[in-house]
Amino acid sequence: MSDVARVAGVSYATADRVINDRGNVAEKSVRKVHDAMSELGYIRNVAAANLSRQRTYRLAFLLPKGRNAFFSRVRAHLDSLVEHLVVDQISVDVSEIDAFDVEGLKHSLLSIVDASYDGIAVVGLQSEEIAEPLRKLQEQGTSIIGLVSDLPVDHRAAYVGINNVAAGRTAGRLLGLSHAGRKGCVQMIVGSLDARDHADRLSGFREVISEDYPNIELLDPIMTRDDAEKVAAVVKEALVAEPKVSAVYNVGAGNSGLVAALEQCTRPKRFFCIVHELVAHTHKALLNKHIDLVIDQRPDVEINRSITILKALIDGREIPPMQDLVPTIYVRDNLPSHIPDTTLRHTQDHD
Repeated sequence: MSDVARVAGVSYATADRVINDRGNVAEKSVRKVHDAMSELGYIRNVAAANLSRQRTYRLAFLLPKGRNAFFSRVRAHLDSLVEHLVVDQISVDVSEIDAFDVEGLKHSLLSIVDASYDGIAVVGLQSEEIAEPLRKLQEQGTSIIGLVSDLPVDHRAAYVGINNVAAGRTAGRLLGLSHAGRKGCVQMIVGSLDARDHADRLSGFREVISEDYPNIELLDPIMTRDDAEKVAAVVKEALVAEPKVSAVYNVGAGNSGLVAALEQCTRPKRFFCIVHELVAHTHKALLNKHIDLVIDQRPDVEINRSITILKALIDGREIPPMQDLVPTIYVRDNLPSHIPDTTLRHTQDHD
């Protein structure tokens, strides 16, 4: 910094104010300092600056509450990171909202407008009702990212999650191949089309089936809000009403209810079944041959990436280059030998 001050022809204090964005510096001096930084190849040591100021990054994660096993995995991973994050002067709060509740998400966002969070990660919904609180947070300097399910793109800096259209297309390709040119009929199950991830998966799935497998009929999707008991009830009813169904695809959660319904099905020929997210009960269902494929989006990687991106945004740095998040496709033959104890504690037998 002394070199920057010397080349710029300003005092050390002025160089420090410009480099650490403290304000109250004449525009002419700001330009001189920036020119000197460029000439010298100076890169601000953010870690050192934060250490000297005892700066703590305050982050919040807004997650759906309830018995959804996938988000239990997310919470478990955040719990496991606490000690590591403290060393890096990062604190994380978790706020829970009812799943698919636009009004609840809106109020949760408004409630943290004055909480002075540096960054937030939000499991998003596609609604204009949440635009105003997101705008207020942006105006006060809060960095915002969409997590798992995206937010309206004008009101977030980044999205962390898989390409859900591609995930849905993958499900469609695998289901189409399973029919080997034969006719078929698919019952689709969706939590809510307000959730961007569900809407995108359904769109991608339909695209592939209609383009490449015209012999497979798609029934209207059943909306369940990811409630396991509702999933079980509607699946039982649908399978009785539609004896021609050859496959089931659950776009969202509630898979413990789906498995329960399939276990009780008395048809001589089992359905081909694809679901999302590897948790305790889908792991068990694969082993017991009640379902055929699980498409898992690796939430531990998503959480780690979210924290890295939020920290970069808060520091005013470019987001580091990262490869696309590609989901893992699990069948009985490539399952991990066990689910970590933390996942079992959070999920138990719920979804």
